Amino acid sequence: MFRQLSRAELAVDPIDAAKLLLGCHLESTSDAGTVRIRLVEVEAYRGGDDPASHCYRGKTSRNEVMFGPAGHLYVYFVYGMHFCANVVSLTDGVPGAVLLRGAEVVDGVELARSRRPAARSDAELAKGPARLTGVLGLERGHNGVDLTDPDSPVRLLAGDPVPESAIRTGPRVGVAVAMDVPWRFWVDSPSVSTYRRGGKASRRSTTSR
Repeated sequence: MFRQLSRAELAVDPIDAAKLLLGCHLESTSDAGTVRIRLVEVEAYRGGDDPASHCYRGKTSRNEVMFGPAGHLYVYFVYGMHFCANVVSLTDGVPGAVLLRGAEVVDGVELARSRRPAARSDAELAKGPARLTGVLGLERGHNGVDLTDPDSPVRLLAGDPVPESAIRTGPRVGVAVAMDVPWRFWVDSPSVSTYRRGGKASRRSTTSR
């Protein structure tokens, strides 16, 4: 039986929260069934000191979930095509979140396959932030759900701790500013997304986390 993470555990700096989330499980339940994933790649974003963050210019109706409290899900629509999901960290009123970039599907594989029929293998089902939200069935209505609530449709569960020596780190993906900040964290897995350096071609993704 997996233990649900507490709000206090997530009310930390996004960099620390990112490392904590590696190896944790995210479970989403709907009328169609339940899918559970194991997180293998994440990216940390802060607020006013992070120009690649949604919160860099302050609170808006779009990003207000990022201002806490910790433990909530921040879901946003990007490129007019798909959703991305973040776990909110830090304390209430101080913005910070961790983008969920890649995961392994560990339960509900058939439902996950039905949601991502174009995946060439199970390792690709949640390889990348859009695929990850897709297999979980996350959309705009999940923005703000409390991942620490046992009755929530989406729950964050503690997995086996990942030793510091097994955590890899490198630049964030697809941002046009602060692109060399090494706040992307991952563990060895075929479900880690392909690295793509940001730049002029990625300007639309600036402050999109």
